[in-house]
Amino acid sequence: MSTIFSKIVNGEIPAYKVAESEEFLAFLDINPLVMGHTLVIPKLEVDYIFDLEDDLLGRLIQFAKKIALSMDACIDCSRIGLTVIGLEVPHTHIHLIPINGVSDMDFSQTKLSPPSEEMIEMAARISANLT
Repeated sequence: MSTIFSKIVNGEIPAYKVAESEEFLAFLDINPLVMGHTLVIPKLEVDYIFDLEDDLLGRLIQFAKKIALSMDACIDCSRIGLTVIGLEVPHTHIHLIPINGVSDMDFSQTKLSPPSEEMIEMAARISANLT
């Protein structure tokens, strides 16, 4: 069964894409904790991050690092937090979240529902800062 993330990879569901390579995709979370909250996934559908082959896991982290550095350059925050929970969608994904404190990564807080225009602008800002 195809996950929602695989459907995004295959173009069956739209997403606010930030970056894409042959192996990976980064896109904005549609219900972010804070603006700029980005998901980074391998295109290969693997449920549990620690089931990824070692080299693929390493490349995923390197891809996420590029996105995080771009986010850090264009979003006013103290850091880019990284977390992997892996329960909500059975497809490996890394959350990159602009933070000013630990509470900014509290997944029990109410999530945002930003308008499409803001999401498009944020995705473009992050993409523009990729090096």
